[in-house]
Amino acid sequence: MKLVTAVIKPHKWEEVRAALEAFGVTGMTVSEVSGYGRQKGHTEVYRGAEYDIALVPKIRVEIIIDDADVEDVSGIVVKAAQTGRIGDGKVWISPVESVVRVRTGDRDEAAI
Repeated sequence: MKLVTAVIKPHKWEEVRAALEAFGVTGMTVSEVSGYGRQKGHTEVYRGAEYDIALVPKIRVEIIIDDADVEDVSGIVVKAAQTGRIGDGKVWISPVESVVRVRTGDRDEAAI
């Protein structure tokens, strides 16, 4: 099992969700987060004054999947979230040692 974690732009969330559901992903955890990468934030103008915004709002999506689906799911997220501009986000994959479904006590693949 693997944990696919993606940090994407908020306006791309619906496209990513729809693409993952079409593939058959049945569950995910989604959080509103903020951070910055190479761009170190950005500058906005409000009522004629410039403000430096250090932390950029993002959406973090976490999905636990079977090893066989890792490449497909990560590719789907990248394709759906991509705008071609700086700040599109990142996708990373981590190994998952064990999963337990709280309601039933199912473990590992049965719990996904």
